[in-house]
Amino acid sequence: MNSATPQSRRPAREWIPVLKAYRDPSLSRSIWELATTFVPYVTLWAIAWWSLASEIYWVTVPAVILTGMLMMRMFAIQHDCGHGAIFKSWTANRWLGRCLGVICIAPAAVWAKKHDVHHATHGNLDRREMGDLLTLTVSEYNAKGPLAKAAYRLYRNPYFLLAFGPFYSFFLEYRLPFRLMDRREYWISAMGTNLSIAIVLGTIYYFGGWGPILFIFVPSTLIGAFCGVWVFYIQHQFEGVEWDHQGNWSVHDSALYGSSYYVLPGWLNWFSCNVGIHHVHHLYARIAFYRLPEVLRDHPELAGTNRVTFRDSLKCMKLKLWDEDTRRMVGFAAADAKAAQGVLAPAE
Repeated sequence: MNSATPQSRRPAREWIPVLKAYRDPSLSRSIWELATTFVPYVTLWAIAWWSLASEIYWVTVPAVILTGMLMMRMFAIQHDCGHGAIFKSWTANRWLGRCLGVICIAPAAVWAKKHDVHHATHGNLDRREMGDLLTLTVSEYNAKGPLAKAAYRLYRNPYFLLAFGPFYSFFLEYRLPFRLMDRREYWISAMGTNLSIAIVLGTIYYFGGWGPILFIFVPSTLIGAFCGVWVFYIQHQFEGVEWDHQGNWSVHDSALYGSSYYVLPGWLNWFSCNVGIHHVHHLYARIAFYRLPEVLRDHPELAGTNRVTFRDSLKCMKLKLWDEDTRRMVGFAAADAKAAQGVLAPAE
């Protein structure tokens, strides 16, 4: 895991005109990426359904796992649609995002709004809003009472986060996104997606009963959601991430230097649509996922920024709090040590 120091690194804003050259998507490439995702997805669903009905479970299980991995890929494509990166036409991006939102059970407008807020506020200690994992500072944590500390510890527990988080986000929060219900477009997006999902599941039930829903749809969706939550966690919860208060915060520096480059094997890059190249994506979100490797190829400096290997990522699960003194993510032990030394923030 590595990151340049603020004194030695290149200002993130200087990369904007460089990255602009990679903004335009290729229509043929976008269609190819969609075809090589959707066709295998439908095929694997059919194989899983047939093998489930035939009680050939040794075929069903791997088919469901691969279906879940493809759901992660489709969600990543939906994510790019929200940024207007798959097609040059915003209308085409919106409609593709809406269709994928039914498959991924994530209403397109709701998802896009939350994600836009995330892009606009990530790393800002004064604007920890929706679309991000709550991260307290060491002083904030130490100023809380026992119950609040216990609640935060539970929230940041990796088993709770990775087991309950995907289910909550996709099966509960996206069904009724109360925090966005003040605007009609988000209500329509959520309810329209819910209705479409109900029609799809009703059709599946009509032809196959509960089996395909319980043993293909639910587990494959959870697998895709789990993978997505895991990658999202690593993107912004690594040791060298940056947080600042509004006066010192920069949207460009936070995008590039507050996001990781999660180095994954090629097959995982394919399933995740190169989402590991997150620092480049955050700085210039209009770049289609299939062009992100071009950026690293042409600009090795970016390939060396905020690298997080898979082994590094396992250690990231121990990081829970932002230490404003050391400017690093730390675990609860570091916070407890500071509390024992009497280094506390004013009581709330």
